[in-house]
Amino acid sequence: MTDLWNDLLHCLVPKPLGQGVYEAPSQQLAYHRLFGGQLLAQTARVAELTCPGKAVKSLHVLFPREGKGGQPVRYETDCVQQGRTYGAVQIQARQEHGVVAVATVSLHTWEGGPQRQTMEAAGALPGEERRIDLELLPWETRAATDLDSSDSETPAYELWTRTPPVTAELGPALLAYATDLTLIGTALRPVSGVTQHDAGRAFASAVTSHSLWFHQPVRADTWLLLRQHSPLAAHGRCHGRGDVLTQQGELVASYAQDALLRFAPQ
Repeated sequence: MTDLWNDLLHCLVPKPLGQGVYEAPSQQLAYHRLFGGQLLAQTARVAELTCPGKAVKSLHVLFPREGKGGQPVRYETDCVQQGRTYGAVQIQARQEHGVVAVATVSLHTWEGGPQRQTMEAAGALPGEERRIDLELLPWETRAATDLDSSDSETPAYELWTRTPPVTAELGPALLAYATDLTLIGTALRPVSGVTQHDAGRAFASAVTSHSLWFHQPVRADTWLLLRQHSPLAAHGRCHGRGDVLTQQGELVASYAQDALLRFAPQ
């Protein structure tokens, strides 16, 4: 696979520095700042290392300041609960210039019991001709609609994604990484003549908070549908939500994001 894929996998192996402290490298990207998806993915991995034997149930992350690409990230953890089936961890992610992420993570040991879901079917996987290139996702992605249409469109988007073969333990981290990429673009779809590629010219944007809930064990190397919509953009911000379904229609995760979205004066 590409070097970008191997580089991401390398970043998902935090190095323990001492009691409750880890350090992880940052991706080598041609990007103007540290990608928030990297912080989400590493936070998930650090939380699982802090509470071994449990899987991430939910993570809630604030991004108080911009991270700097290429610099390592230091993760300081506080395990506030470690029960038989549930755990909770608070995490601060730091770089040289200060705290770049603050997270609260809940963990759980998967249990049996009755299951129910009410969810629209996933629909058909788009064909090979609908492959798209999302620069920060170093794996296969497909979409039936164009995220970056210059026409005014409904603020909804469906993205299919599948990584190369990878161990099951990396599934939550890799999915967390993917959920950070296209919600701002989804919020921009109703704006005629503007797409996410106009960042820095027509508008300024930055993710301020991101939450993710895991409902089922998930593998990133099987086809997953990220079905998302943006119900609101107002007051210099936008809000987006998404659900993650398997190709068979099983709901495995949900997520939500708030972001700064300021348009340049006309």
